[in-house]
Amino acid sequence: MKILLAGDSTVAACPSYEYPMSGWGAHLAPETYWWAAVHNYAKGGATTESFREEGLWYQLINQTVKGDLVLIQFGHNDQKREHLAARTGYMDNIKRMVAEVRSKGGVPILCTSVERRHFSNGQLDITLGEYPAVVRGLGAELGLDVIDLNQWTRGLYQELGEEGSKELFVHFAPGEHAHWAGGLEDNTHFHVKGAQRIAVVVAEQLEALGYGLPATLSAGARA
Repeated sequence: MKILLAGDSTVAACPSYEYPMSGWGAHLAPETYWWAAVHNYAKGGATTESFREEGLWYQLINQTVKGDLVLIQFGHNDQKREHLAARTGYMDNIKRMVAEVRSKGGVPILCTSVERRHFSNGQLDITLGEYPAVVRGLGAELGLDVIDLNQWTRGLYQELGEEGSKELFVHFAPGEHAHWAGGLEDNTHFHVKGAQRIAVVVAEQLEALGYGLPATLSAGARA
């Protein structure tokens, strides 16, 4: 079995010169390798539209066979483009992806977008608008499993607090990192430590849904 990932920079493997910046998809394989091989097609800056236009979706769907899992997480960049609004272009593109995965015999699984770390007056902001709600709604409408990473990451940031949650992201003072010599305060892209925590949760959610178990147990778990 394969797990194929479609998404943006919060899922993608980052280039080595950006280390320790990382998307969660880069750390999923250590959590699932004994039952599924991870193929990560996610790319920084990707939208549901550009992922197709750049040929990444074609590569992914061409490798999908019956029983493979296809995890789909977009939203961060779609929300920057008016024609990819949550309830119009974005929703339509997700529906098309789901239909194409199913046509190959694959199993589409939707992930809500991980939250950004933005606090105002000590309270965590909502930065992704309707996109997570649309994904949850599509899950119910289309009969799909949904891994709610937006809800989970929001809970994690709130638990750790405004200061403690910094460790999940890439923050460097001037001179601490050769690539960002002037310093960096990035509350969207994860440090390896944050990406690994999310990858563990994704793997746990997949197993809780009945994937990765022996066939007899899996059938019972999903009955």
